[in-house]
Amino acid sequence: MALHVLSHPLGAHVLTHLRDHTTKPALFRTLSYQISLLLALEATRDLTTHEKSIETPMEQTTGYVLATPLVVVPILRAGLGMLQPFHDTFPDVSVGYVGLERDHETAVARSYYCKLPPLGGKRVIVVDPMLATGGSAVQAVNMIKGAGGTDIVFVCIVAAPEGAALMQQSHPEVPIHAGALDRELNGRKYILPGLGDFGDRLYGT
Repeated sequence: MALHVLSHPLGAHVLTHLRDHTTKPALFRTLSYQISLLLALEATRDLTTHEKSIETPMEQTTGYVLATPLVVVPILRAGLGMLQPFHDTFPDVSVGYVGLERDHETAVARSYYCKLPPLGGKRVIVVDPMLATGGSAVQAVNMIKGAGGTDIVFVCIVAAPEGAALMQQSHPEVPIHAGALDRELNGRKYILPGLGDFGDRLYGT
């Protein structure tokens, strides 16, 4: 497994404001869009293309278009905050949904919803802002593999070493693209320094 940590000055700038506890939900959503867009570009850097002959206003030329269809699968509910940049950037993206709810006492995720489009021959990008224990990520990838997904990438905004290690152990072939690799989990399985509960901050709950 390769762990790719975003190294862009705008990413660092945005992440700092996401971490700030004074950032209000409206700005938090804008910042989430911005860093998710950067991560979307990084997670698709290796997509294959094929040649296409076109006519410009001046002459005929050969260009390149994407050859690999994309499926984006947000892990509900917080993953929805990362979905829009993929919609806006990639013209023919399909969307699936995996609903996993974390028990705040045990930190174990419970599955309550799964709706996936056909996955064969497509790049499947799983998005969830926080890779904490890694349990939800591993479970989501298990479900996607069970539905026929083989080319899978995981994208998060903040990762903990514990979650990255569990993903490496469980799905070593799945690359992780993260906005930051943080220090550790606390006793309640929250990421430190982290940015709090992403879903609550995103939706003001």
